[in-house]
Amino acid sequence: MQQIKKAAVLGSGVMGSGIAAHLANIGIPTLLLDIVPRELTDDEKKKGLTLEDKAVRNRISQTALQKLLKQKPAPLTSKNNLALIEAGNFEDDLSRLSEVDWIIEVVVENLAIKQQIFEKVDHYRKPGSFVTSNTSGISVEAMAEGRSEDFQKHFLGTHFFNPPRYLKLLEIIPTQHTSPDVLHFMKQYGEDILGKGVVVAKDTPNFIANRIGTYGLLVTVREMLKGGYSVGEVDSVTGPLIGRPKSATFRTLDVVGLDTFAHVAKNVYDQVDGEEKEVFEVPAFMNQMLEKGWLGSKSGQGFFLKKGKEILELDPATLEYVERKKLKTASIEMSKQEKGLANKLKALVYANDRTGELLWNIFSPVLVYSANLLGTIADDIVAIDRAMKWGFGWEQGPFEVWDAIGLEKSIAKMEKDGLAIPSWVKEMLANGQTSFYKEEDNGDVFFYTNGDYKLVEENPKVINLKKIKKQRGVIKKNSGASLIDLGDGVALLEFHSQSNAIGLDIVQMINFAVEEVEKNFKGLVIGNQGKNFCVGANLAMILMEAQDDNIFEIDMVVRHFQQAMMKIKYSTKPVVAAPFAMTLGGGAEVCLPATHIQATMETYMGLVEVGVGLIPGGGGNKELYMKFLNSLPNGVPFDLQNVANKVFETIAMAKVSTSGEEARENNFLNKADGVSVNGDHQLYDAKQTVLTLYDKGYKPPIRKKIPVVGETGYATLLLGAQTMHYSGYISEHDLKIAKKLAYVIAGGKVPFGTEVDEQYLLDLEKEAFLSLIAEPKSQARMQHMLLKGKPLRN
Repeated sequence: MQQIKKAAVLGSGVMGSGIAAHLANIGIPTLLLDIVPRELTDDEKKKGLTLEDKAVRNRISQTALQKLLKQKPAPLTSKNNLALIEAGNFEDDLSRLSEVDWIIEVVVENLAIKQQIFEKVDHYRKPGSFVTSNTSGISVEAMAEGRSEDFQKHFLGTHFFNPPRYLKLLEIIPTQHTSPDVLHFMKQYGEDILGKGVVVAKDTPNFIANRIGTYGLLVTVREMLKGGYSVGEVDSVTGPLIGRPKSATFRTLDVVGLDTFAHVAKNVYDQVDGEEKEVFEVPAFMNQMLEKGWLGSKSGQGFFLKKGKEILELDPATLEYVERKKLKTASIEMSKQEKGLANKLKALVYANDRTGELLWNIFSPVLVYSANLLGTIADDIVAIDRAMKWGFGWEQGPFEVWDAIGLEKSIAKMEKDGLAIPSWVKEMLANGQTSFYKEEDNGDVFFYTNGDYKLVEENPKVINLKKIKKQRGVIKKNSGASLIDLGDGVALLEFHSQSNAIGLDIVQMINFAVEEVEKNFKGLVIGNQGKNFCVGANLAMILMEAQDDNIFEIDMVVRHFQQAMMKIKYSTKPVVAAPFAMTLGGGAEVCLPATHIQATMETYMGLVEVGVGLIPGGGGNKELYMKFLNSLPNGVPFDLQNVANKVFETIAMAKVSTSGEEARENNFLNKADGVSVNGDHQLYDAKQTVLTLYDKGYKPPIRKKIPVVGETGYATLLLGAQTMHYSGYISEHDLKIAKKLAYVIAGGKVPFGTEVDEQYLLDLEKEAFLSLIAEPKSQARMQHMLLKGKPLRN
């Protein structure tokens, strides 16, 4: 059984250190090596160090490690993971490659240098260890030339996308010598352990995603110049409007860096010819930007320049910064009325206006280009579509887009424009096959070859709720949530309200779900596949009731919500919450009482109600306090005040975890709770946990009394808040909120150490919540959040 227990990364630049960080995030001890410096720094001279000192010899990789702690977005899911990465250098530590199971080369993009490195690697590695290159376009085949048979068998390209922690795509590039077993292992390891979306690519310039992505970007620039559009106008229609990331075209280039982009484009330019070569030639104005050092975000200016609060756009003709423009056309407004991306795209690309012309002239060549490359860059259309979705954040890959706009209609228009359609696409149409993908009873199929369709292969750990609902229907649904049968005796409660915000409809479904599961199922998963797990309670509804002085109505809602949370906690069947992305306020409150939490690596969890002038009202204060208490070792004396202080600080400062691991450090998760590295496997992991708990004879927790710090503890909690108020750090209203929160966590006016029951704490919480909601300043904060999307400090 092959395993990777230890790894080595050769090259500690941004990409190398980022890959090392990602390995550390999943618990793999990693050796990070780089070159030995040839000169001392002034600081090293002052310390009396010489070029022979280890601190100097490891300086480059050691500096890279320190940078990991400061980089944004953070490469590490927890700062503690840094301890798993050891700095070293190519001269002293190459012999240690015999200790590792996987060696990843991430040195400069130069074939001769890579071959020299691999010659040394071949000498020191242990037989059977994997060796991979993170090249973004140099021939993987050429790198392995002249190496030993065992090396070649275990060698392939593994192209991570930057930043490795966040970007899903991993392109795997085998050579003619790569063992099929090694390829199979790496693909599975990439998906199950590294948490990636893996596609197998062929050894061609820039592989799949960068080849098509760079082509698409350059076509967009060409059409902008040809059609007289501005940088801002192009970005206003090439982002979320067409199912692409918010950074659209030019903001993406600013983030990537124009120098990096130009290097990737040149890589293809040098290796292709004809019309394709023309497209990959970087336009003159972009070369002028390179000369001026206008590389984007890293140099402070690129296609956009921030001046004070204003963002200006570059005029390619004059290279001056001007006011940012947006395209405003009838088709944009029409597309906003359409439901689903396919209908939106049709309304846009066939429109007879400036938006329609631009988008058609961008889409059509990219679709034809992608089809022409089938068989050259990848074996099937699924790999190409997935590479673009996972690597560039497209909602649909090129062949899915083509299906969405209609194959027959689009091809007729393309041919009218003089575009040459690939013969295999024309044959497909001639045979009466009018789409690349089809839904069949046994799953989705895609056009493969010679008129045949093939089943789209999915990792068995990927659960698709849309498909399950289509196949099995739902047990019960209302406007806010649905109860679904996941199979094997496990049910799933899916939120689908606006932003998955919690209102009475969701509370009703929670009650129904727990009762139904207790009668007919082994357990329940609470999860969904929306943009975020849940951003909290329905703030607009609460504010409306508060402004109408319907405190009785809010009292009822809060009480029902608290009762539903207690139902989750004391269910006779296991309830597993599956939070991901934003899990805030009420979203966190749904997870805290669950039997088990199965988070994802990217779970941003916190009780953030203070930001809108409130405190948690659904049991969040109590549950977080109990999580802290339950995390303490049994029978060991502990400082109760310290626990209260920590919980108070976490809620008062609206701390939100920056990862699933940090959620554990903040005690939203305990040691037994899980973190799925691959978000697509989260529901599968949660379902397996339900089955394991059920098979072990699950029993609900025993209701027990909770020790609180009482009046003396309340005074201690308030001390810090009052000091901050006197120093002008927090407003009077902040202090008022802090007093209410401190009172709830302290357990009210009781002696220190008094043991109280859960309902007592829930009542305190509800009273504090209701008193704050009646405050005009809290209402102003809620209104500001709803209108501006950020907290108001009043």
